[in-house]
Amino acid sequence: MFEAYCAVGTENRPKPPVKWAGGKGQLIPQLEPLLPKNDCRLYLEPFLGGGALFFHLLPSKAVLIDNNEELMNFYLVVRDNLEQLLDDLRKHENTAEYYYKIRALDAEKLSPVERASRFLYLNKTAYNGLWRVNSSGKHNVPFGRYKNPRIADEHNLRLVSEVLKQAELIHGDFSRVLDCAGPGSFVYFDPPYRPLNITSNFTSYSKFDFSDEDQIQLAHFYEEMSNAGALVMLSNSDPKNENPDDNFFDELYCKFYIHRIKARRAINSNGERRGLISEILVTNYKVK
Repeated sequence: MFEAYCAVGTENRPKPPVKWAGGKGQLIPQLEPLLPKNDCRLYLEPFLGGGALFFHLLPSKAVLIDNNEELMNFYLVVRDNLEQLLDDLRKHENTAEYYYKIRALDAEKLSPVERASRFLYLNKTAYNGLWRVNSSGKHNVPFGRYKNPRIADEHNLRLVSEVLKQAELIHGDFSRVLDCAGPGSFVYFDPPYRPLNITSNFTSYSKFDFSDEDQIQLAHFYEEMSNAGALVMLSNSDPKNENPDDNFFDELYCKFYIHRIKARRAINSNGERRGLISEILVTNYKVK
């Protein structure tokens, strides 16, 4: 599908450096057969998050976009200032007192390296490894109380840094992908999922909510990408898990191919409700 950045063995394949709500690592075996078989010269991901699919494919040319400023600053620092980041990461302590002190810092007053260091530290030591912010954009996850969290995986961060050198990193809205997409490109949309019910709403990794109106706007944008000649794939929740009569996405993407795959519900306060559920995957190309 893609000309890969390099042929790597398991020991030299980078892993997503952060844990992210809705990460696609567990779904790679199901996503892979649904990827386009055409040769693609450019990979674009407008809701990057943890980047599981990007780090699996290792495309030789990519444009990676996310509206989370902390996340994109982290990736930029890993790519361009890794040694300084590794030095700063060594200062962190795994105590509740230190955790809340770092969490309370104003990220905007820190240098890019310090900001990336704080981001990774909180991601690795927060409860459940979550990055969640309130409406003011302040991180609000409690201390995780892990005995020996691996805050800095130096080997993996070096691998991540190298592959990110092949990518353009953009902090911005998903519409920024329009500047780059066209024939010969593959766009993967992995937006914040539509909540299956009110209690499952996880306004998580950004201070910006993603409403039904945003989902509708994204569907129009999906069609625009398709009309521009790009190959496009999109993931989202399947409302039929809760209501068999809910055709929100079936109607929204009725012009395209809708596939249903099985995923494990990863975020739920009730452990008994973390079983397999259906998710939708929309492609603008036919899958054999």
